[in-house]
Amino acid sequence: MTNEAAAGIPEASASHAPAPTWATVVATFFGIGFLHPGPGTWASAATVVLWWTLSRGNPLAWQPVAAALLALLAIGLGIPAATRVARAAGSKDPQFVVIDEVAGQLIALIAVPITWKCLLAGFILFRGFDIVKPPPVRSLERLPGGSGIVFDDVGAGLYALLCMHALLHFGMLPR
Repeated sequence: MTNEAAAGIPEASASHAPAPTWATVVATFFGIGFLHPGPGTWASAATVVLWWTLSRGNPLAWQPVAAALLALLAIGLGIPAATRVARAAGSKDPQFVVIDEVAGQLIALIAVPITWKCLLAGFILFRGFDIVKPPPVRSLERLPGGSGIVFDDVGAGLYALLCMHALLHFGMLPR
């Protein structure tokens, strides 16, 4: 076993079969992961716009539930999809796998008012925590396969969610 395999990093090889189409579509969030520069930022921005669009038709009381359910869906589908795509790419965390950003960004927006200031703050906070990866978020990257790809962004989303609600509680963002 190579050092890379021991660390949970798939070995790059010509013998790797391509990932199933469903996994590629999910892992790249319908191809957004192929946008440059910064595919993760594009995925987070697309998630904010999608959430804004979906929430406009949702009763206010259902918005937190809907955001949480969508985040759970992204996590539930994202882990196996990210695992398959990473294995096919021969990379532990390919940059074009962005379903993790979708999940984390949705978590950051749970029970947050749908105003441009709140959506922008949620976007900035999530991207910041995703890039910096404060403890113990960075250690989550060591989980095997798609779990490591997705759960570090879930952690960043939770940090952003806590900050968003602190900002709302202390009146620094409008309710």
